[in-house]
Amino acid sequence: MTKEGDLVLLVSPSNKKIITRLKPGEEIHTHRGVIYHDQLIGIPWGSEVASHIGSTYLLLKPSLHDLLLETKRNTQIMYPKDIGYVLLKLGIGEGQLVIEAGTGSGALTTALAWYIGDSGKIISYDNNDTAQKLAQKNLTRLGLDHRVTFKIKDIGDGFDENNADALFLDVPNPQDYLEQVVQTLKVGGNFGAILPTTNQVSRLLNDFYHFQFGFIEVCEILMRYYKPVPERFRPTDRMIAHTGYLIFARPFKTLEMTLPSEEDK
Repeated sequence: MTKEGDLVLLVSPSNKKIITRLKPGEEIHTHRGVIYHDQLIGIPWGSEVASHIGSTYLLLKPSLHDLLLETKRNTQIMYPKDIGYVLLKLGIGEGQLVIEAGTGSGALTTALAWYIGDSGKIISYDNNDTAQKLAQKNLTRLGLDHRVTFKIKDIGDGFDENNADALFLDVPNPQDYLEQVVQTLKVGGNFGAILPTTNQVSRLLNDFYHFQFGFIEVCEILMRYYKPVPERFRPTDRMIAHTGYLIFARPFKTLEMTLPSEEDK
C-alpha cells in the first residue's frame, strides 16, 4: 500500500511517466487532467488511477533506472548502461565510503547513494557551484541527500578523506589527479573514470604505471534495443552507442610495477 512520503511513478497508456512524492493536498497537473495526491495515498501498488477527466494511469514504485532517466540536468549525465557497470566494478555496497569528483547533475551520485545505504557515505567534489546545487536538489527530491556530502573544491589540492573504498573521476584530465587518488584510496581500493576520447584514455593509461596501478581495464558499453512485437521482432532504428570509455584500476602502493615494454604496448 502507498503511504504519505512515498515516491511514486505514474505511467500513462502512451508510456508517459511522472515521478512525484506523495503529499496530502498536493495536485499533479497534466494535459490529461488533474490527479490528486490524496487519491493515491493508501491504495495498492499497481492500481489504475484516473485524472479528474477520466484519463488513466498505472501507479508503480519507481526503479533506480526510472529515477536516473528523470534526473533534471544542466550538464550531460552518465547513462544507466554505464552507471550499472561502474557500480559493479567499483564494488559499491552497504556502509562504504565512496568519493566522486565531477558531480554534474548528480546521476551517478544518485546511484551511489542508493546502494551505500544509511550506514555509508558519498563525498562528491565539483568546482561548479551551479551544477552541484542542481545535484543537491535532485538528491533531496529523492530523499537521498543525507547520504551525500557535497564539496566545492579543486581536487588538485587533494581530497579531505582517506581510506576510501572506491573513487570515481568524471573529469577531462584524471591523470593529473592520480597522486591524490593514491593518497585517498585504501590499498587495493577501486578506482574508475569515464572519458569521451581515445587520446584522453591513452594519457591516463600511461600515467597509471608511474603511480603503481594494476588490474587495468578499459571498455565501452553499447546498448541496442529491440521492438518487443512478436510478429516483427527486430532492432529499433536507433541505439545508444558510444557515450564514453570506462577505465578501471586499483592502486597498490607496495607492489613493484614497471612501465610496459614496447612489445607489450
